[in-house]
Amino acid sequence: MKNKLSTGGLVYSTEAGRMCPVCRQPVAQCACRQAAALPAGDGVVRVSRETKGRGGKAVTVVKGLVLGTLELAALGKQLKAACGSGGTVKDGVIEIQGDHVEKVMAALKEQGHTVKRAGG
Repeated sequence: MKNKLSTGGLVYSTEAGRMCPVCRQPVAQCACRQAAALPAGDGVVRVSRETKGRGGKAVTVVKGLVLGTLELAALGKQLKAACGSGGTVKDGVIEIQGDHVEKVMAALKEQGHTVKRAGG
């Protein structure tokens, strides 16, 4: 017997790939995820240096940006280019390989963000 709470329906299409269960569109063109609210924040971008869980390697972490996923990815690309380093954007956090806290803070201030250094 099917659960009344489950939405059911198409999950994967051979033509379009993964499908959104809510709006029934391909995930890349999903209307409900693009219209989702931006993450709430206090307007302060926090930049820190972390080494935990990375084998002792330093990573610069940028949190608190109130941007959509596409804007966040574009900003991550700009910051990586400014630092001349690799990195990633995941779960609303930009991670840049290496200790580039000062460069990242300067680049974000130039773009008009309120920036604070977090951590030690």
